[in-house]
Amino acid sequence: MKNFFSTLLASFLGVLLTTIFLFFVFIVVLGAMVSSQNKPQPVKNNSVLYIPVNTQIIDRQPASSINLGQFGIDKRLGLNQILQSIEHAKTDSRIKGIYIETSIVETGYATIDEIRLALTDFRESGKFVVSYSDIYTQKSYYLASASDKVFFNPAGMFMLNGLRIKTQHYKKALENIGVEPVIVKMGKYKSATEPFEEYKMSDNNKEQMNALTGSMWKNISEKICSSRQINEDTLDFLINNLLIGSPEKLLGYKLVDSLVYKADVLDYLKNLCDISLGKDLNAISIGDYSRTISHGGIKSLSDSKIAVIYASGAIYDGETDGENISGEQYAREIRLARRDSSIKAIVLRVNSPGGSAVASDVILDEIARTRGVKPIVVSMGDMAASGGYYISCQADSVIAGENTITGSIGVFFRAAYAKALFDKMGVSFDIVKTHEHTDIFSITRPYTHDELDFLQRSIARTYQLFMERVSAGRAMSIEQVDNIAQGRVWSGTDAKRNGLIDSFGGLNDAINAAKKLAGTGAKYQLVELPAQETAFEKLVRDLSAEAKFNKALGLFGFDKPSVGQLANWVKYQGIMAEMPFYLTVE
Repeated sequence: MKNFFSTLLASFLGVLLTTIFLFFVFIVVLGAMVSSQNKPQPVKNNSVLYIPVNTQIIDRQPASSINLGQFGIDKRLGLNQILQSIEHAKTDSRIKGIYIETSIVETGYATIDEIRLALTDFRESGKFVVSYSDIYTQKSYYLASASDKVFFNPAGMFMLNGLRIKTQHYKKALENIGVEPVIVKMGKYKSATEPFEEYKMSDNNKEQMNALTGSMWKNISEKICSSRQINEDTLDFLINNLLIGSPEKLLGYKLVDSLVYKADVLDYLKNLCDISLGKDLNAISIGDYSRTISHGGIKSLSDSKIAVIYASGAIYDGETDGENISGEQYAREIRLARRDSSIKAIVLRVNSPGGSAVASDVILDEIARTRGVKPIVVSMGDMAASGGYYISCQADSVIAGENTITGSIGVFFRAAYAKALFDKMGVSFDIVKTHEHTDIFSITRPYTHDELDFLQRSIARTYQLFMERVSAGRAMSIEQVDNIAQGRVWSGTDAKRNGLIDSFGGLNDAINAAKKLAGTGAKYQLVELPAQETAFEKLVRDLSAEAKFNKALGLFGFDKPSVGQLANWVKYQGIMAEMPFYLTVE
């Protein structure tokens, strides 16, 4: 027995020491990976800036390219990284042009619009932009169409089929398990609760979704047709009649310039860069270029700073993870930026479907306190609606893309009654309470008429407050706000028409507007807030039980927004200013 315990102890110590050794080896390898990733790369003369767009594009470049949770490289691109690189390459004599390779583009149309604008501005400098793909999805082609030349694989796949919005409904599933949603809302178009209370879209929801997709498609179609010099009616006819399936037809309809393979494209680029065909093309990826120009200190060290505060994700009370918006944290970030005398202006970059009405109001309060002290400009990304619009409405200037999804001025209360579910499980409850409505938010008993009336009054007050906030920020009467509110979602084009935004543009336009309002001149330093997670902080979150659960559900066909919506419905009960069902336009 003594030998058994000695052997067991020795084995345990061996495993422990091996684990510790492997952990330190991992740290060393990780350090080497980080070092190699962060090392600036030389930019040769007669180079092309290579932008592979085959991954998710987010507003802000990740702090580290190492994804510890996946033990690999974080390949996501930051819009800020793309825009800054294209802007710098425009005047970099070593860069002759841009080469874009696209496939699956994971981002919204407003983000693509910002990149297209940057590419158009780049081309006006006299430099070229060339695109190639084996597979053009609608989003990737929309981006590529801004190029001088669009090349396509002669055996490739091409998809251009218009826009769609698909909703996912859980009403029948909830009935099957014995859960009854409890919903009170203001706004006839406020459809964030429809997945739980309807089997399909309501007529009002279909009305606004048809208007939204129609407006967005008009913007997209106009830009494609302008770039490719074809007629919009012709494009719609081709799509409706499935006439653009084969590569040869794409060439005939002028949607692409040539059917070639990648090797041919590389030779074409060599000719443009005056490089002999027998030599390698001088190319630098956007990741390497971004790190190189940052390492070179291209950012001004001026005492005049413009703070860009990135507000991406859903809006929650208290503190949240690094991928969402905390009411407390973002109010603090705005407050500190206001008090920092070196920061002359603030740009709030909003990419949010909304969330907690209270947290949204907490953030807006700091924006209202900032206005008049120093300029604050809102730049809307793909989506800035409901709570996302709430936190935007009182800025000095609100700038959005034509395809930004915004508005959705409305609120709702959500809860659940699940006694039938517990009955099926054989679980019963009993309670002792001091007052009649102490257990008003219990999921084991139905709401009374008095309680529903109380909630309706609370929702009405919050909706009124929302409209007052918009009225004060947009210089409209309450009646004017109510006419364009009702929870209705608008495209950026329609939002400009009805006064919800001031002008069209992207992040760079917002920065320039803030610079002009602050009078900083040409020299300023850009400060990006809030501080990003470290690689190890992200590792902890990626390895969390919630992250693993979300990934597991994804294997069964549940996308991340749907998983998040279901989880939030269970986790957060109360008054919400949130978008309709995490709207995705495909």
